[in-house]
Amino acid sequence: MNDDDLKKKKIRAGIIYAVVVIVLMILINQFMNSMQTKDVLYSEFKTMVSEGKVTAVEINTGSGEINFKVQGDDYKVYITDPTEDLTTVTAYIEKYKVPEYTGVTTETNIWLSLLIQWVLPLLIFAVLWRFLAKGLTKNMGDSMSFGKSNAKIYAENETGVRFADVAGEDEAKESLVEIVDLLHNPQKYTEIGARMPKGALLVGPPGTGKTLLAKAVAGEAGVPFFSMSGSEFVQMFVGMGAARVRDLFKQAQEKAPCIVFIDEIDAIGRSRDQSLSTNDEREQTLNQLLTEMDGFDSSKGVVILGATNRPEILDPALLRPGRFDRRVIVEIPDYPGRLAILKVHAKKVRMSDSVKLEAIAKTTPGASGADLANIINEAALLAVRKNRKMVEQWDLEEALEVVIAGNVKKDRVLSPKEKRSVAYHELGHAFLAHILPCADEVHKITIIPRTKGALGYTMQLPGEEKYLVTREEMEDQIAVSLAGRAAEEVMLGQVSTGAANDIEQATTTARRMVTIYGMTDRFDMVGLESPSGQYLDGRPVSNCSAETQTQIDQEILAIIKKQHQRAINLLLENKEKVQVLSEYLLEKETLTGEEFLRILAENS
Repeated sequence: MNDDDLKKKKIRAGIIYAVVVIVLMILINQFMNSMQTKDVLYSEFKTMVSEGKVTAVEINTGSGEINFKVQGDDYKVYITDPTEDLTTVTAYIEKYKVPEYTGVTTETNIWLSLLIQWVLPLLIFAVLWRFLAKGLTKNMGDSMSFGKSNAKIYAENETGVRFADVAGEDEAKESLVEIVDLLHNPQKYTEIGARMPKGALLVGPPGTGKTLLAKAVAGEAGVPFFSMSGSEFVQMFVGMGAARVRDLFKQAQEKAPCIVFIDEIDAIGRSRDQSLSTNDEREQTLNQLLTEMDGFDSSKGVVILGATNRPEILDPALLRPGRFDRRVIVEIPDYPGRLAILKVHAKKVRMSDSVKLEAIAKTTPGASGADLANIINEAALLAVRKNRKMVEQWDLEEALEVVIAGNVKKDRVLSPKEKRSVAYHELGHAFLAHILPCADEVHKITIIPRTKGALGYTMQLPGEEKYLVTREEMEDQIAVSLAGRAAEEVMLGQVSTGAANDIEQATTTARRMVTIYGMTDRFDMVGLESPSGQYLDGRPVSNCSAETQTQIDQEILAIIKKQHQRAINLLLENKEKVQVLSEYLLEKETLTGEEFLRILAENS
């Protein structure tokens, strides 16, 4: 429904409302008059006066009417037109001594009567109509705007984000800087025959800054920024999502040059090959999006940006050149990127001169930009909690532990036996990490319980950024994971439930060695599983038969058993060292990597 139809509908509703109000006022006025007054003959009036039934009389010299009340009927007023002159009427009333006769009244103001009886009620109804009209407009707008886009338009100064606010993603920024330049200087590209890319797809794990980059593009370009989530297109009514897509692109072409950003585009861009999980509304919306991306002229300066962390499920037609021409990978930052991100967020917080962000960047491999921002914020909260005016290095380190393992569980008191078991468990991890050649260095050991369920933990840090992992390194990872349980067996001769997470990690690593990385002799270079959701949990999908799956389980079991026994043997050989370390850990509850190495050196 267009605006003209909406106006006509409102006018018709207003006319109907006015007619109903007038009719109601007339009926109400007549009813009230009939309830409050009664016309009588003048002769009846005189009879009532003579019989002493009249208790009050009022004469209107303007209209000549006589209003009077009768004893026992005070709620009703009687009206009569005298056939005699008013002087005679007055003399008659005085003769019979009516109790409340007040003499001759002044002429009634007809305009005041009109105001009270008609204008004032009309004003009241007009005010009511205003409120009703607002509700009507809203309801009509809601009911008829299923096809309207909910895109929010940000002006240049409303995004408040520039490329300088985005750190750690230099390659992604380089890809998007060209789009900004295209919007600013299109003639430079059209002269050589280059065309503007219609769309760019931002792909990466959650928290890496895809939405932030899109806002930075709009902020740098200084053009209108349409922002919508993919789920906003999917409606209960079939066809409404497609209508919203049409409306969005219509607005975009009117505002060109501009940027249209569709966050979580996988909500509407899921592959149509998945017939079992398809939805008619989602498929129609996707078809309309494909049509609109083909239909608009990119030379006008309309650029489509999409963001997703599940590119593998997107429809191939959406990813072909001419629609999303570019795929911009927004990855987990490396060490220089993490340091740059920490510096950006640290600008907003009062930091002590003693703070070393380099140390935090080294201790956070695998952290996303959102994780690093959270660490800075947690450190600021901790400083406030300790009544400090500036963030210290201790706050940052404690904030890192809070993000990884949760807050200290102050009300959880372990018995001496449990505490010793946890100490042996964590030292098993730490000692194997120290003596195995391919394991990461020990950074911290603690037996203080945390709110995320850990009774203690051992923090390891890689000596350098790694992009490839060898078979020997993965075997050492499994041995370190199983060393906690192995230490309990060697030192206490018993096992506990504390190794549940270690067993899960070791099994996952061993399975990947067998099924994905081809690191076993039995299956050689055969890919038995395919990783899915590489930017999410990476859960693998099996590509083999049930018989082969049984052999996979046997191979995984063999790897786990071998590394478990390896850990036991190494701990048996160094049982005295582990015992000495455990006494220090039980006393201090926390050991840094330097303290751990010093104690080992003193007892070698």
